[in-house]
Amino acid sequence: MAAVLGRIESGRLEVVENGRRRFFGPSDSALRATITVHSPRFWPAFFRGSAGLARSYRDGEWTCDDLVGLVRIGAREMPRLDRMRRPLNPFQRAFTRVARNTRERARRHVAAHYDLGDDLFEVFLDNTMTYSCALFASPGTSLAEAQERKLDAICRKLDLGPGDHVLEIGSGWGSFAIHAAGRYGCRVTTTTISRSQHDTAVERVREAGLSDRVEVLFQDYRDLHGRYDKLVSVEMIEAVGWQYFDDFFRRCSDLLAPDGLMLLQAILIDDEAFEAEKATRSFINEFIFPSGCLPSMRAVRDCTRRVTDMTVAGVEDITAHYPETLRRWRESFTAASEQVAELGYDRAFRRLWELYFAYCEGGFRERRITVAQLALAKPAYLRSLENARFDIASISAAGPREASFASASLPPGPST
Repeated sequence: MAAVLGRIESGRLEVVENGRRRFFGPSDSALRATITVHSPRFWPAFFRGSAGLARSYRDGEWTCDDLVGLVRIGAREMPRLDRMRRPLNPFQRAFTRVARNTRERARRHVAAHYDLGDDLFEVFLDNTMTYSCALFASPGTSLAEAQERKLDAICRKLDLGPGDHVLEIGSGWGSFAIHAAGRYGCRVTTTTISRSQHDTAVERVREAGLSDRVEVLFQDYRDLHGRYDKLVSVEMIEAVGWQYFDDFFRRCSDLLAPDGLMLLQAILIDDEAFEAEKATRSFINEFIFPSGCLPSMRAVRDCTRRVTDMTVAGVEDITAHYPETLRRWRESFTAASEQVAELGYDRAFRRLWELYFAYCEGGFRERRITVAQLALAKPAYLRSLENARFDIASISAAGPREASFASASLPPGPST
């Protein structure tokens, strides 16, 4: 244990056990955290990766004074570990059983998270019920305002109008469909495989008086048919499973009109860490999002080039906004601990979710994971320069770095 912790270079870690204090890492580091060990079972868990540590934390075998700080230290150390384990990735993938997201399993995996109960998500989400990265105009922006700003940015990047029929893959609780149809006048067909989200979205659409413009389906993306002018998918690809990335992008391309445009908001992992991600049974894909896998930017580009006629025409990195989004969710969830308990969620569940929010926040703060909005354009759309919301010349010049299309540069949206 000491040999492993003694290699820490990116932060100061204090370990307290039975009154004994041990310190690891540079003493002058500004990033520090204290772990208090309550059970010797912590140490075997320590060597079982993030899933083992999460199980141990859930069971109360250790606590930490700053979970986000601890994750940030770990995230800074991970590149070195990635290099060490890279040669083992093919073998790990061969021997690690990660359940494939077949239609039946995908529905079960989605239900394991999103069908936990709307009352749980209402505790920490704002009244838009939007469960993805927000866009904050300033530190004083409310979470609801930041989510509305994100939804509006997506609509304007897609240049939505009354003549558009938009397909959304991954409905959530209907916030995008309601925003797009209500403020931009377009038709929206949205689909989910969460029964709870489907039923709530249908009711919210009805309450908004938009049932004539919004259709909510309970259908797997692989079973969708038709042609749509625009396509939106916000933080859904992470649940697809890496074995199905080709299927996902091929289906999206087939569903888009020849002059169509897709907006993909995706949580991404570094290209070099992607192979390890595919083979890892981690805290997140074992306890929070079963069989999930984050794509890398290279994986997205490779898939679109290999199986579609779409082009990654613009990218905006919005990672800076996710730590604040997650901080708001984490603090709301923690403050409502007694309410969550009254809803029937036990202490082990609450500890696991507190760790989940901190784990993600720390990962985004250190850019171990990132989030971006990508424009994927069909050929005829790229030829229609007068309709484009990005500079084609700069995209060509940008090469593999891609071009940025920032929400700040968008034209004013319609009045509401």
